[in-house]
Amino acid sequence: MRILTADEIKKAEEEAINKYFSEAELMNRAGKKCVDKIVKFYGREIDGKRVLVFCGNGKNAGDGFVIAKRLCQFGNHAEIVLCDKEPTLPAPKKYFDEAVENGVKVTRFTDCNLDCALIVDCVFGIGFHGEPKEPFNSVFNAINESNAIVVSVDIPSGTDASDGSVIHAVHADLTVAISAYKYCHILPPANAYCGKITAVNIGIPNDCYSESALTITKTYVKSIFEKRRLNSNKGDFGKQLNICGSYSMPGASVICAESALKTGVGLLKCAFPKSIYGALTAHLTQPVFVPLSENEDKTLSMGALTDILKEIKWADSIAVGCGIGVNDDTQLLINQIVKESEVPVVIDADGINSVSVNIDVLKDSKAPVVLTPHPGEMARLIGKDISFVQKNRIKCAKAFAMEYGCIVVLKGANTIVTDGVNVFVNTTGNAGMAMGGTGDMLTGMIASFIAQGAAPFHAAASAVYIHGLCGDIAARELSQRGMTVDDMLELLGALMIEFE
Repeated sequence: MRILTADEIKKAEEEAINKYFSEAELMNRAGKKCVDKIVKFYGREIDGKRVLVFCGNGKNAGDGFVIAKRLCQFGNHAEIVLCDKEPTLPAPKKYFDEAVENGVKVTRFTDCNLDCALIVDCVFGIGFHGEPKEPFNSVFNAINESNAIVVSVDIPSGTDASDGSVIHAVHADLTVAISAYKYCHILPPANAYCGKITAVNIGIPNDCYSESALTITKTYVKSIFEKRRLNSNKGDFGKQLNICGSYSMPGASVICAESALKTGVGLLKCAFPKSIYGALTAHLTQPVFVPLSENEDKTLSMGALTDILKEIKWADSIAVGCGIGVNDDTQLLINQIVKESEVPVVIDADGINSVSVNIDVLKDSKAPVVLTPHPGEMARLIGKDISFVQKNRIKCAKAFAMEYGCIVVLKGANTIVTDGVNVFVNTTGNAGMAMGGTGDMLTGMIASFIAQGAAPFHAAASAVYIHGLCGDIAARELSQRGMTVDDMLELLGALMIEFE
């Protein structure tokens, strides 16, 4: 699914109108598709009940008039609530008149009784930006304070479709994106106003669209994995080297290893400070263990470099950084690994913090590098604050990846995956995954897919999607508050059957 700015979707619609459809036809299609989604999600809860369709005076209102008429045909008591004057644009006016002719009641917002089962938000569309003024502030307050289910058409009114900014907006339970996702659906703070997001295809042909960011889909992820041959052996599924863990964070190494094994890597070696040997072997039986020299902080020491460089020559992929700590020794080790490795390196957590001290080392890499920062780590990499990163997630990730020739996986709600040119945005995952260890799990998965033969960019995007999907299943079965990384790992192996 594409992700478009307001200007990009406008151009696509204009192209479709010039080549294929009338504006009224597109509006009618959008309204009907939205009703299908409303009925799918809330049919039982609104059956035969009062529904209010809040409409402004723009094109988005046209969708609302179609929705009101169609909901009435389905047996609901749908009413149009005019938040401004009656429509004057030709296409919306056509559907407003049709709705009235078919018996749909029209009420002014100032005269409206908000006792209803469902509110459909068609006040503003993608053309909105800035701060809403009266009467719209009052409209938004009334919608948000109601007890009704709220469905926003295309975008929650008051959000900026192109940059995700919000001053005051409708809080939706469901947002039905028309034709494509907009940036307000995936960028903070607007994404928090969208509720559940679903998209509808109203038939605009592909030749009407320009290049854009894409969401990661299950079909795409399935295409990354080849079916395993009958006469296979462990060497056919890759050799992965994990350089992870320290005395205070042995669990990071365990989680990274388990996720690699659960996603199918053929051979795994775990390199770690020797003092955590007992902790690792108590939880892991399948990997080859490589205990190494450590410093007084019980993190890997510079003395481990020779052994690490030897192990690198064995591997098809490397995962480094999970729980290794940050000091002079680990910084030197990370720098040398990046410089010397001839196979892809996935760097997470303390590995990223070590790289940020000498960021230009990324330009010296011989092989692809995948960085998996959370917003705080991204902020350190680019010398900005976290709020800047969160307001400019795609721009920050894309610019960094382009400048340093790496792949960036900027974690968080709607994780960004980019190589500086192509951009994927993930739509799986949930707030229950905001806990220690989920990043270690993702790192192990990315390196596992690379070891098994996937190109690093595709490996990263696929791992992000499956990781989020695993979190969604865990949340559904256990709750967001109650789920743990161990629960996700427990589910991961069985989940992979969907991608074989």
